[in-house]
Amino acid sequence: MKILYLETSSKNCSVAISDNEKLLCLTEEVSENYKQSESLHTFVEWALEGAGLSMKDIEAVSLGKGPGSYTGLRIGASSAKGFCYGLKVPLVAVNSLETMIESFLNQNYDFIIPLIDARRMEVYTAVYGGETGNEISATEAKILDETSFEEFRDKKILFVGDGAKKAKDIFKLPNADFNDTVYPSAQYLIKKSLEKISNKEFEDIAYFEPFYLKDFHGVKKKNS
Repeated sequence: MKILYLETSSKNCSVAISDNEKLLCLTEEVSENYKQSESLHTFVEWALEGAGLSMKDIEAVSLGKGPGSYTGLRIGASSAKGFCYGLKVPLVAVNSLETMIESFLNQNYDFIIPLIDARRMEVYTAVYGGETGNEISATEAKILDETSFEEFRDKKILFVGDGAKKAKDIFKLPNADFNDTVYPSAQYLIKKSLEKISNKEFEDIAYFEPFYLKDFHGVKKKNS
């Protein structure tokens, strides 16, 4: 089964294509300026070319549904829905935080905790088991302070994501490691997507909304 994966929830605009579990092509770029609107469709074209496929070969679309950048999620969701409508193929959606832990499982950590920067001292986060990746605590928006995750003080923890940079400065957890270079990536949607497809856990394309977690607060225009 040829599957197209889109992950646009962060500064990493990421597109992948797989044939079942085999990754055929990955095209992604991390940009401070969030380039999803100008890069996403180009990356899809490049990924198809790299995989030696055309769009009509795609049999399902998988989306990293967030949480993360409101604008990035909106762009990814609208593109995914458009592809599904046009191709008449199903849509599956995976929590973007889950894609951040995939490459760190079974590395002797008790817990892996993604931290996506959500401005100021807030992050989007969840807690996952370090071996199996099972969810220990659900996704939430959390204000960080020096007592955050204190309940895991005696455990070996890995914090991953761009929110780990500010966490490292304030946490007092002696057994914690920090990796702030990790972003959600389309290549790590494959495993969960195949599970959902196998279980026929498809999204209703007409009514699907990304996992925004918080309401969008735009910049108000000043009255002229």
